Amino acid sequence: MQKVKTSQTSKVIKELKQSKVKWVRLQFCNPFGLLHQFSVPSKRITEEYFKIGYPVDGSSIKGFTEINKSELVLVPDASTFSILPDYFDKNHQDDNSSGHQLQYVSKAARMFVDVHNGFGAGRFSRDPRFIAQKANEVAQKNGFSKSYWSAEMEFFVFDKMNGNNIGPNETKNTENIISTEAPWSAQNPENIIPIKGGYFGASPADKLTDFRDEVADTLEETFGISVIAHHHEVATAGQGEVILGFDELLNTADNVVTAMKTVKEVASKRGMVASFNPKPIPNDNGSAMHINQSLWKTKNKKEVNEFYDPADEYAELSQTALYYVGGILEHAKALCGITNPTANSYNRLVPGYEAPINIAWGKMNRSACVRIPTHHKQMSKRKRIEYRVPDPTANIYLAESALLLAGLDGINKKIQPPDPVDVNIYKLSESEKKKRGVGELPTSLKEATSSLQSDNEFLKPAFDEEFIEMYCEALTNQ
Repeated sequence: MQKVKTSQTSKVIKELKQSKVKWVRLQFCNPFGLLHQFSVPSKRITEEYFKIGYPVDGSSIKGFTEINKSELVLVPDASTFSILPDYFDKNHQDDNSSGHQLQYVSKAARMFVDVHNGFGAGRFSRDPRFIAQKANEVAQKNGFSKSYWSAEMEFFVFDKMNGNNIGPNETKNTENIISTEAPWSAQNPENIIPIKGGYFGASPADKLTDFRDEVADTLEETFGISVIAHHHEVATAGQGEVILGFDELLNTADNVVTAMKTVKEVASKRGMVASFNPKPIPNDNGSAMHINQSLWKTKNKKEVNEFYDPADEYAELSQTALYYVGGILEHAKALCGITNPTANSYNRLVPGYEAPINIAWGKMNRSACVRIPTHHKQMSKRKRIEYRVPDPTANIYLAESALLLAGLDGINKKIQPPDPVDVNIYKLSESEKKKRGVGELPTSLKEATSSLQSDNEFLKPAFDEEFIEMYCEALTNQ
């Protein structure tokens, strides 16, 4: 897999010394997207450390190992090094409160790690980063030099959550949510965001413009992550969106994990609560994680977007892209098990809230699960497909990998998608959908899991069969 250059490790070690960083947070995700981290003194980060890593008990991490095969080694990836803002990893609950001192501030940095089996037995097959790296290699073996990805990250930021907090598997009543934007708890009715009325809202109704500014600035200035834009999303009660810039597959996945943590840290610093729950408010829009993607080849020392064809009158979309779309639509039901992995995910995938429920594609059409953006003509770099089904509970490493493998399966098998649909699919009758070849996405986690269990061969170039069995069992027992 990716080999870290000695120059990278030396640069990290030098920067640790010059910056007087005391602690390094080493981070990784389990198969279900939960971010784990542990801290080591910066003086222990040596050239040897980048080779031998840090030993851990894999059996204590959900979805990793059994207790009788517990020994794993975590090896830092020097290319992901960043010095953290001082407010990260702090308990802000008592900050500035009477009789309490501010939390202890210690300069820290972070790196993502690659997970290895113990006793020199190679990479660990359940490591989501490893799966993403393998998926990227599959694309390269199929003749594509790179794939580019971007995530549109939606979330809520509440002032407070009372009582029984919203969990990933259910939707609670709005009485648990306190938000100065929301009609049910705002003190000033002149400055509220109505239900379904928040899209591109402006202050003073939008109370979180500066919040998103801070998130975006932190991503750009601290982590070097490009942000295309941010704005208030459709729902009330602090729903926002941050659109990340395009990058290669693994980098984009790392960036999404970093961005989600940054949103949570900025919220915590402000005494607020960030939620990536897909559907926290029963009668309002939920949060998605739209994923944009394209495949590229190097020709005559130049990168060429293989999804672009200026001769295509419909959407300047190449035959390669059409086959890629065909593969995604073919496996759309199974993909839901990875892109929408909680019971609450299916509270979002219902009619009436702009979430896709139909297996179809089209340009400009946000009622289809695959949209071909066509804002501009004759701009090859912008040609891409957008998959609108995923939500923020997905493990982004697995989601990107699964989408890539589904698309490559379509290319290899020359799966031609049905004709594009350019009408509001929500208004079509069942007979009209059938005529157009429009299918339906799963309506429950149980249905999605069953689809993944019966349709997963396309994943196996990067997902071990044993991993798929473990993952589906965990979804079943959720």
